[in-house]
Amino acid sequence: MMRHKDLGKPLSRAVTVFYFSAFLLLFLRDFKWEGLALAVAVPMLNVLTTGLLPRLFPSDKLLLSLTNFLCALGILVLYDTNPTYAYAQSTYYFAGLLAMVVCIYIVRLIRTFRFLAWPMMLAALALLSLPLLIGKETYGAKNWFYIAGISVQPSEIVKLVLVIVLARFMADHRMLPWLMFAVGCLGILMLQKDLGTALLYFFTTLLLFYASSGNLALTGIGLAGGAGAAVAGYRMFAHVKKRVAIWLNPWSDYDNAGYQIIHSLMAIASGGLFGVGLGLGSPRTIPVYHTDFIFSVICEQFGLIFGCCVLLIYVALIWRGAAIAMASRTSFHGLLAMGITTLLGLQTFVIIGGVLKLIPLTGVTMPFVSYGGTSMVSSLCLVGLLQGVASLNEDDLKRDTRLATYS
Repeated sequence: MMRHKDLGKPLSRAVTVFYFSAFLLLFLRDFKWEGLALAVAVPMLNVLTTGLLPRLFPSDKLLLSLTNFLCALGILVLYDTNPTYAYAQSTYYFAGLLAMVVCIYIVRLIRTFRFLAWPMMLAALALLSLPLLIGKETYGAKNWFYIAGISVQPSEIVKLVLVIVLARFMADHRMLPWLMFAVGCLGILMLQKDLGTALLYFFTTLLLFYASSGNLALTGIGLAGGAGAAVAGYRMFAHVKKRVAIWLNPWSDYDNAGYQIIHSLMAIASGGLFGVGLGLGSPRTIPVYHTDFIFSVICEQFGLIFGCCVLLIYVALIWRGAAIAMASRTSFHGLLAMGITTLLGLQTFVIIGGVLKLIPLTGVTMPFVSYGGTSMVSSLCLVGLLQGVASLNEDDLKRDTRLATYS
């Protein structure tokens, strides 16, 4: 039977052929040389990462292939709907891969983060507070600010600090520091009215606490507190009330607030099982097709079967993350890997659940696929931290093998 490590190479080849063919088809449709450039550049990035990185340090090739598939899928769909977004996203993809390599080295070089946790917490809280001072409100939330015309979402960057800080202090069984940091982050996000990100932060903290302690009573108390905060947020913020009302009955305000969710569901339904085809359909009828509703575009063009396969890709990614966490030799690295896996899994559920009308829309992005530089880079940095833990696990396994051989 083929092991998961051996699956990475054939999957990488399949991803390369698939995306080269897809971009080439779009090039033949429009004869734009940018499409031909992407047909070469995007598969080449996949080949380089899955072929070169394992030569530098032990890497999980399957995790790399799954991540590259999702990133390239986002660029492909964006190129078909808005080439300008695709060119920018390909640049973010390249930058994210470089940041991923840096994060791998950071985990390998800085094994404990024990002396960096406090400075990272203070810097993260300061960064997260910036939108309150210089930010711009969008869709009811004030969670962005602009530098030289480039939008930055600090909560995406602070995710990295969140999982590191939680893992460090939970591994040391020091509850007060991580609790103060988590409450501080949640308080700032509530002031920004960014309840979607607050939801991710809260459940990541709660689930990681349960994983580290197994304390069901305190976890239940935390869950009850979170429910109370959710009710308070619903009563305080008008845009939250509107999202819940539209979730219950989008047809009540078809021309305004319900417009995007209705057209999202119509796009998914029109795709059927096998889709209308790459380059076809009407994805632009969805107002934010490039961010919140990019999964609807995927289902419309490729079909529900392909959409389910994309979900299975996320499931496989979560499975690999959990396996890396379970194989870790230290509690810190195990909790770090588990925190990253939990965060990515929750974010995927929240955005796709909102698109499918299972839960109210929250405004978070679909990891690796949705348009956005901060989101793409931060997601790849999370994978870099996870790959760093995986490489340490592989080092430990090789060392144990050598010791067993010599004994």
